[in-house]
Amino acid sequence: MPSRSLILSTALAALLAPLAAHAEDVNMVLNWVPTADHAPYFYAKEQGWYEDAGIDLTIEAGRGSGAAVQRVAAGMAEIGVADTATMLLGRGEGAEVVAVMVVYANSPQGFYWLKSSGINGPEDFPGHSIGNPPADASRIMWPLFAETVGIEPDSVKFVNVSPQAKLTSLKSGAIDITSDFYNEHDLKVREFGDDLGFVAWRDIGVNPYGNAVIVNTTVLDEHEETVAKFTAVTQKAFAACVENVDPCLDALLSSVSGLDRDNQNDQWNRIKELMSDETTRTVALGAFSPERMDADYAMVSTYFDLKQPFDVETVYTNEFLDESIKMTDE
Repeated sequence: MPSRSLILSTALAALLAPLAAHAEDVNMVLNWVPTADHAPYFYAKEQGWYEDAGIDLTIEAGRGSGAAVQRVAAGMAEIGVADTATMLLGRGEGAEVVAVMVVYANSPQGFYWLKSSGINGPEDFPGHSIGNPPADASRIMWPLFAETVGIEPDSVKFVNVSPQAKLTSLKSGAIDITSDFYNEHDLKVREFGDDLGFVAWRDIGVNPYGNAVIVNTTVLDEHEETVAKFTAVTQKAFAACVENVDPCLDALLSSVSGLDRDNQNDQWNRIKELMSDETTRTVALGAFSPERMDADYAMVSTYFDLKQPFDVETVYTNEFLDESIKMTDE
């Protein structure tokens, strides 16, 4: 006769089996190597929130927004993080992806240089080199920036530089200018002081949406409940990190080596600026404004050759966001 403990163990296993069977493997590709703006994903994973939602999440470092869009569209990752304008360009080339949550309500894009190089502003960029990865969103969107500031798009030379090598390449003179997110602004100020030159895209009137959480459309169609749960957990995690970033940075630093905590804390303070706009404060944290998405589509359509025009309403949704969770106005 089987023992009582064996019977109980068998019964427990039978009870848990359906739950395990419903857990889904989800691979998420980031836009860059993990830093403070990715802390909420690591925090939610560490807390078991994704697991509780039936999601076995793997987080993969990225190599640029363009590469992230390609991987998600190809089904190599179910979910990703990518610059919104880059996503729109990808969709025009047939990339079947949909944005389910905006992270940067303001563009984080900016260019940095050293004043000692003789560059005083974008008008002095011609004849100089810009270093960034080939899939960098600012390289893809460069023609728009160039036209806005009144210089020829082909007046600069692009040099392939990894995300980790941007700062050292600028310091060594291997490149004259680099693009980078506003997140690490404080690090550059400390490194270069008064010699640092900087222009934010949003300050010259170019403020498309920045990073967003994107999902493969087939995954959305066939696993809508999983996407809904992932989005809900992620929105909750971002709200928690806005309220208190310390445990979020703990989770990030325990998973990613080589990061300086003070630098990541500075980054998060800048990220909160980028996350806040009227829509994220009044509708929901992570919500898209239809008017702004229309404007972003018009911008992409005007300055780039969209091989396949599309209805912009089909490439984003606020459906899975909790409207009771809003960005705080700090």
